[in-house]
Amino acid sequence: MTGLGWYVHHHGRGHLTRFEAVRPHVIGPVVVFSSLDAPTDLPEDTRWVVLPRDDAPYDRAGRRVDPQSADPTVGGLLHWAPLGHPGHRQRLAAIAAASVSHDLDAFVVDVSVEVALWVRLLGLPTVVVAQPGERTDGVHALAYRAADRIIAPWPRALVPSAALEEFGDRVEWIGGVSRFADRVVVARRDERSVLILGQALPGEALARARDEAEAAGWTMTVVGADAAPWQADPWDQLCAATVVVSAAGQNSVADIAAARARALVIAQDRPFGEQAATAEALDRARLAVSTPVPQPGGLVPLLERARMLEPEWSTWQVAGAPARAAAAIASVVR
Repeated sequence: MTGLGWYVHHHGRGHLTRFEAVRPHVIGPVVVFSSLDAPTDLPEDTRWVVLPRDDAPYDRAGRRVDPQSADPTVGGLLHWAPLGHPGHRQRLAAIAAASVSHDLDAFVVDVSVEVALWVRLLGLPTVVVAQPGERTDGVHALAYRAADRIIAPWPRALVPSAALEEFGDRVEWIGGVSRFADRVVVARRDERSVLILGQALPGEALARARDEAEAAGWTMTVVGADAAPWQADPWDQLCAATVVVSAAGQNSVADIAAARARALVIAQDRPFGEQAATAEALDRARLAVSTPVPQPGGLVPLLERARMLEPEWSTWQVAGAPARAAAAIASVVR
């Protein structure tokens, strides 16, 4: 294998985190394309190509254009291809040029319908990373049909997807991908401690939650929120907390599963109901308590409910998921 291309979407950190979890299991050189800056600790034999953004206003024919007004969906055929945007054109040109100069053999797309179609038009075997939620629209179906393999990074039995069922053996349901999949869980948990991960609670609700929790005898630690310092490796806190409060993003849930933590999950508003589908599945399987942002006075009863859970996190299939993803990728290389 002379080279693998990999597109990492720039929204949030989840797509990057998933790449970092899977990359150690992928053999050979990888060229990453993203509008994110390259991490400081890129693995050996990994090159990072920074792509221009295509979602900012731009100049066209002497006037300032908002890309939202430039037919970005091509009348509903695609998700994002704004007319005349130089950044959009430069992104695709950079991918095409690198596919030749690096002699790429295959391409992983996490996630973009347009990039998936583009690399398949370049004649590259294509792996598309799917996401939960209502994705039965024609645009998603177009990307799935173009893919040689589809990776669904969650357990099929717990989060079924009508959008993927028609693609049969092309879909690899690999389970939740966590960067902590190989870590040893610390058995001891602190008494009545709560860990808030990332942006699970907006600012005002977070301040209120701290007051309510401490008044009820809970201690609170916050990691990754706007007012809290960023922590690249919160494993010890995940293992120590009585309850973890988190959004229902795929990486956060997989990390919680790896730590076998009790959790309260709050679905963030995401396109196609991605986090809502995940949160509902977790609640249904009694792996976590799912809730909207708690109203005043509502947090502590939810923490008490979550504290009583005995979640069977092995059903989220975190163990071995990064290696299964790498095997699915390797299977498309001819």
